[in-house]
Amino acid sequence: MKIKYFEDTDTALIEFSDQSAHETREINENIYIDLDSNGNMVGMTIEHARTQANISELLFQQMTAGSV
Repeated sequence: MKIKYFEDTDTALIEFSDQSAHETREINENIYIDLDSNGNMVGMTIEHARTQANISELLFQQMTAGSV
């Protein structure tokens, strides 16, 4: 997974896969998902990321079995 943040446009691009996007669907006026030719999500674009996704704080926490 890759997350790219473009400060000049306040846009976050989250890439879940290296597959090419075949189709982009609008979830709402600020969120778009990219799908491959099989309908699997390969990416997500979030416009106005500071307010839509609190992009100023990013936390990755891998949970293992038994940790809660």
